[in-house]
Amino acid sequence: MHFADLLTKKTKEKSPVCVGLDPRLEKMPEGISKDASGVLEFNKGIIDAVKNVAICIKPQMAFYEIMREEGMKVFWETCEYAKENDLIVIADGKRNDIGSTCEAYADAYLGPDSPIDALTVTPDLGSDGINPFIERCTSNNKGIFVLVKTSNKSSGELQDMPVGDEVVHEHMAQLVESWGAQTIGPETNLSCVGAVVGATYPEELRYLRTLMPHIPFLIPGFGAQGGTAEDVKGGFMEDGTGAIVNSSRGIIFASSGTDWKEAAEKAVLEMAEELGV
Repeated sequence: MHFADLLTKKTKEKSPVCVGLDPRLEKMPEGISKDASGVLEFNKGIIDAVKNVAICIKPQMAFYEIMREEGMKVFWETCEYAKENDLIVIADGKRNDIGSTCEAYADAYLGPDSPIDALTVTPDLGSDGINPFIERCTSNNKGIFVLVKTSNKSSGELQDMPVGDEVVHEHMAQLVESWGAQTIGPETNLSCVGAVVGATYPEELRYLRTLMPHIPFLIPGFGAQGGTAEDVKGGFMEDGTGAIVNSSRGIIFASSGTDWKEAAEKAVLEMAEELGV
């Protein structure tokens, strides 16, 4: 199934909730070892706790890379476990390059046998650094989410710089819409090319939705970073689809005690309720 069609189908069935799996060793809850095996146990427990409400998980690759080869094994095993539990997997790696290197990234994460459904990518190298990903998305029913207006405080240092009569993130949005035009899903009129737009900039989020009418949004910054349900409304289509909202710390570290799984389940339910599901 086309990635955007799958995303929309899952959203209608359950919710637009995405859970970020950012396992910091120092924050492992009581009873979980602070090593790679503990992280895998923790990730599987979180997936079990959220799978009835959330539609996807988003492992941030830095937290696995820091554990070297054992961490990357945990990353791939986590992705496989999520797929076994019928969750969409978004690898948050922010990859990009040109030529054979970009081809290698695309094959590594978006190949036909990969458990990863989508990958976050950076757009700074232009279409040379995007087209190989789009090609894999088209042939393998995968997706990408391109950074457009991120949720961090310093994003405006570059993304808000003026370019003619617009700013960088507005220009980038128009590029993303044009890149996505070639890959529209047959059921949803949405592309397999998505955009990352932060919940912490609600006015920009609403305007960017008008610039990218065919682009699914991945919206970080909800919860611990300050974004609210009201802030993210502008990222959705009129029918309540077209966007997924990510929360990491507010769900996976909802408790540091032995009740961490129950706390995560409660937190994801509360998030879905806040979003009006």
